[in-house]
Amino acid sequence: MEAIKFDMTQTLFIAVLLLIFGNYIRSKVPFLIKYCIPGPVVGGLIFAVLALILKQTGIITFSFDTTLQKFFMNLFFTATGFGASMALLKKGGKMVVIFLILAAALAFLQNTVAVLLAGILHVNPMIALMTGSIPLTGGHGNAAAFAPIAEEMGYQGAVTVAVAAATFGLVAGSIMGGPIANNLIQKKGLFNIKLQESYQEKESSDQGKLQGYGFDSKKLSKGFYLIFIGLGIGSIFHIIFKILLPSVTLPIHVMGMLGGVIMRIVMDIKKIEVPDKEIDTIGGVSLGVFVSMAVYTMRLWELAELALPLIILLFTQLILIFLFVRFITFNVMGRDYNAAVITAGHVGFGLGAVPVSMANMTTLSEKYAYSKIAFFVVPIIGGLFSNFTNAAIITFFMNLAG
Repeated sequence: MEAIKFDMTQTLFIAVLLLIFGNYIRSKVPFLIKYCIPGPVVGGLIFAVLALILKQTGIITFSFDTTLQKFFMNLFFTATGFGASMALLKKGGKMVVIFLILAAALAFLQNTVAVLLAGILHVNPMIALMTGSIPLTGGHGNAAAFAPIAEEMGYQGAVTVAVAAATFGLVAGSIMGGPIANNLIQKKGLFNIKLQESYQEKESSDQGKLQGYGFDSKKLSKGFYLIFIGLGIGSIFHIIFKILLPSVTLPIHVMGMLGGVIMRIVMDIKKIEVPDKEIDTIGGVSLGVFVSMAVYTMRLWELAELALPLIILLFTQLILIFLFVRFITFNVMGRDYNAAVITAGHVGFGLGAVPVSMANMTTLSEKYAYSKIAFFVVPIIGGLFSNFTNAAIITFFMNLAG
């Protein structure tokens, strides 16, 4: 079988083309707009399915240099950190604690379901755990961190199962999040005419303030510089955390977001102007490129190789998260529009990764309105604090299964 290798630049080139193509397809297909399926996911999945068909038929296979995927992910998360203004921190503090508890509860249930079904399906409990919170709430990062430990303990195949489950979760989280939240918003009238008018009034007011606001190269440059500085601060904290907590896996992008938060707080205290519009634009571009690259480079054939018991385990996890976010996350987080957007975010990182959460919530925001609370609470829990709680929960269950 012929293999085509794409270097770093070519991989980025394809990601941007698929991002544009996905947005175009989405604009032409009412179903995708109605159920809030992100454009980068659309374009990426089309390519990923095509790559699967070409490989399975023995025609051709692709390999990609995804170095820039991490770079754009780091830029996006750092830009997100700058959204944590002092006013938002005061307003969202309580919701952060509540959502952290919910994230931990879901992770615990994911592992409980995996262990309970292991006996019924005659699957080793440790292997079954590779379909729980390790690859789902934890994503590919935790799959790469914890699955090798299981293999070192003698459970062969743990890495393959964990990576395949993480891929499955990434796809499912991209597809499920938007439709679930959209259904809640429509069914419960969370974005009614009155609320819509208030958003439109605010938007008109904002537009009035921004009249005459054109392209400002200095502000755009300042936005890039601030993001790079925030990411640098995050990398220093990453080194410190590695020394203090060597057993806890914390990705660099998480610390980049922390660097952005610290920069924003300091600038607010010192009353230094933050170029929010420019930072949001940089973050939005970075998110689109990252999600497109993450989706289109997925190895979908790893899902096709899963045995029937593992497929049952994974689809049971889908049922679990649907019930959890629909009846627990949404209700506990306030039963309003913000809660619905948070629900879409919870599906994203509860099944795949925080960038999927952000893509889901961004698509909802484009259809309805931007939720500052959701865009603050979800990434800070999904990208930072849940890494600690999930690591503790995974350790407990791995000791139990081993």
